[in-house]
Amino acid sequence: MKVVIIAGGQGTRIASVNSEIPKAMIPVGGKPVIEHQVELAKRYGYTELVFIIGHLGDEIVNYFGDGEKWGVSIDYYREAQPLGTAGALAEIADRLSDDFFVFYGDTVMDVDLVRMRDEHLRHQADATLLVHPNDHPYDSDIVELNDGGLVTGFYHKPHPDGFVSRNLVNAALFIFNKKVIGCIERGVKSHIEKNVLPTCLKEGMRLFGYVSSEYVKDMGTPERYQQVCRDWESGRVRNMNYEHPRKAVFLDRDGVINEDIGLVYKPEQMKLIEGVEEAINYIHQKGYLVVVVTNQSVIARNLCTFDELDTINATMETLLGKKRAYIDGLYFCPHHPDGGYPEERKEFKVTCDCRKPEAGLLLRAAKELNIDLKESLMIGDRESDRLAGEKAGVKASAVIPTNDGESLMEALKKLI
Repeated sequence: MKVVIIAGGQGTRIASVNSEIPKAMIPVGGKPVIEHQVELAKRYGYTELVFIIGHLGDEIVNYFGDGEKWGVSIDYYREAQPLGTAGALAEIADRLSDDFFVFYGDTVMDVDLVRMRDEHLRHQADATLLVHPNDHPYDSDIVELNDGGLVTGFYHKPHPDGFVSRNLVNAALFIFNKKVIGCIERGVKSHIEKNVLPTCLKEGMRLFGYVSSEYVKDMGTPERYQQVCRDWESGRVRNMNYEHPRKAVFLDRDGVINEDIGLVYKPEQMKLIEGVEEAINYIHQKGYLVVVVTNQSVIARNLCTFDELDTINATMETLLGKKRAYIDGLYFCPHHPDGGYPEERKEFKVTCDCRKPEAGLLLRAAKELNIDLKESLMIGDRESDRLAGEKAGVKASAVIPTNDGESLMEALKKLI
C-alpha cells in the first residue's frame, strides 16, 4: 500500500505556535510531526508516500526532497487551490495503489499499521476508519458501528440534546480502496468525514470501524499541541502501540462505575457514582487501560434485549464523556446458571466460562487488547470480582464497598 499524507492545511487554529512554517512541520519531540509519520510508515514497511501540499509547501519539499534520507520514496502533489481533506485524492488517483493509507499531517500517532491493514483486508472493507474513545466525545464526530464492526452511521458535531452513543470517535486515520475515489467530485473542495464517507455509506460500500486505544491525536490547537508534546516526552505515544503489551485496570460496572440498584435494565437507571470520572482519569494518567468486565444476567433473565443493553452501556459512556472520562473496552457476560423461570431466555441460562468468578472476560480482553495480565489489576465490589482476577492471573485485586467512589480512588492509590 502507498501512504498519502495530507499536509496542505494552513493551521489557523495553531498559528500562535508558529505561523511561519506549515502545520505539518511544527516540531514534536525535536522533529516535525510529518517526519514522525514518515518514520512510522517506514517502520511497518510502507515506503512509497505521496504528500499533498499547499500552504508553505516548499518548506516540506526542501526538508524531505525525494525521501531517500529516510529510506522512502516521496512524490508530491501541490494544490493550486485548497480542496479540503478529500478533493486532492481525486486528482492523484492514477498514483495510488488499490488500497492506500491516508494520514492527516497534523496528527501525532503511533499505530500498528500492519494490524490495521490485516483487519481491513479480513473484513474486505472499501474503507477502514480508526475509531477510538476520547475525553471529549460531546464535541467530536461519532461513528456508529454494528456488532460486526461495520459502520452504520455518522453523527457530526454539534450533537442534539439527549444524544447518546458509544464513545467511538473518528480519529482521522484511514485505509481506502480506490473505489472511494468515485465518491469524490474532481475540482470541488470536499472533506473525507462530512462529504465522502457518508456518500460511500449511502452507496452501500463496506465501511469498517477499526476500534483502537492506540495514540492518535491532532495538535490543531495550542492546548492540544502542548499535550502531545508532553505525551511524546513521557513515552506515552509509543507505549500505547499494540506492539507493546499493555497494563490495564479491570473494573466491574454496577456498584463500581454506576449505582447498583439491583439490576440495571433501562437506560434511565444508569447513574454514575460520584467521583468515578476522577478515578478513571487517574488510571489513564498512570498509563493503564480502563476495561470494564461485567456480569449482565439481564439478558438471561429477559429483562432487556442486547440492543437495549447496548443503549444502557452507551448511556454510561455518554455520561462519562460529559465528565471528560472514557473507558478503553467493555466486556459482558449475558449468562446466568440458574434456570426454571417462565420468562427467562433458556439459551442463556447456562454455566459458562465468562461469568465472574470465572476469568473468561478478562482473558478475552487480554487477547484482543494485548494486555499483560501480570501487570494488571482487578477492582470490583464482590468476591466474585476478586476471584475472577485471581483466576486470570492479575497482579492484584481489590474488593471495595458498593457505590463508593472514594473507596475506588483509595484502592487505586494503594495498588498503583
